[in-house]
Amino acid sequence: MKKMLTIALALTVSVASAQTVRVGLAYDAGGKFDKSFNQSAYEGSQRAVKAFGIQTKDFEPSDPSQTVQGIREFANQGFDLTIGVGFANNASISQVAKENPDLYFGLVDDVSQQKNVASLVFNEEQGSYLVGYIAGMNSSTGVVGFVGGMDIPLIHKFEAGYTAGVKAANPKARVIAQYVGTTPEAWNNPAKAKEIAGSMRAKGADIIFAAAGASGNGVIDYIKQTQCLKASQLPAGVKFNTNNFASIKKSAGYTKACSGNTRPMFFIGVDKNQNPQGDTDGNPATMNHGLTSMLKRVDNAVYALIKDVKDGKFKGGERRFGLREGGVGYAVDQYNRALISSAQVAKVEAVKAKIISGAIKVPTK
Repeated sequence: MKKMLTIALALTVSVASAQTVRVGLAYDAGGKFDKSFNQSAYEGSQRAVKAFGIQTKDFEPSDPSQTVQGIREFANQGFDLTIGVGFANNASISQVAKENPDLYFGLVDDVSQQKNVASLVFNEEQGSYLVGYIAGMNSSTGVVGFVGGMDIPLIHKFEAGYTAGVKAANPKARVIAQYVGTTPEAWNNPAKAKEIAGSMRAKGADIIFAAAGASGNGVIDYIKQTQCLKASQLPAGVKFNTNNFASIKKSAGYTKACSGNTRPMFFIGVDKNQNPQGDTDGNPATMNHGLTSMLKRVDNAVYALIKDVKDGKFKGGERRFGLREGGVGYAVDQYNRALISSAQVAKVEAVKAKIISGAIKVPTK
């Protein structure tokens, strides 16, 4: 009898250890394929699916008021981990986590007070400083733009870091900043962001950094369609000071649309590497309109959290990801390698080292 009981217990343990970890993800406005931070979270979860054989389920609310019900449904089904993507999900995640102290939760971009919530937050200002430095070195007019999504402290960190980086590289540069809106709809309004990009070009901005979720696609579309600034269209007081990209091979379409005294326009991507979206002719060797991207590695943070749950090492509380942790950075790839010289990369890397050491203090507002 004792031997049979031992075998039964062993079978129970074996079955329990073989149970698949289930992870639920509740996305923010813009949906999981926003080509920004929602999609980055999704990609991190899919990497975990391949690596660990976990199961995932998505929830994309059509209305923010539905979020708490979606998160609660994951809890009711006993999901091992439920992740709320975006600061707007804090209240819902915290409420359901309090109701289910035996389950694990994650929150991206904000801090929950609940002990069973791992809060994944980033030093966005540090990565933004680096791409701002790149913009400051490369702007032909000395005027650059920043398009924020929702007007909130989180996005002010992007703006503050970007502005400081631009000024560090070019003290005479001017940064024009504008936000899409003050409600969650600001993350998913590319038409408004496109309109803002047009107004910035009219003021002489040739590089625009968008930290606006899916709205940022409007900025990318505008720059790819417009392609360049023309000297005859520059406002009073603005002139071309440099021509860093004169030797870059141009597409036939660019050469036709931007003949004469012109300079190329660029966007700076956010969260994911959006450099490939700046390709207008399917040829990475010709000039790309994505100067670089501020990488916010939500995918790495989500993957690491899922791994902890899988390994039985979950810990609640704040987890911060900055330059030191590889949580933020900038993108150099086949699409923009010709745009940013090795000498410029060396300068950016030196600045990066100073931020990590504390020699450079990056503002957050």
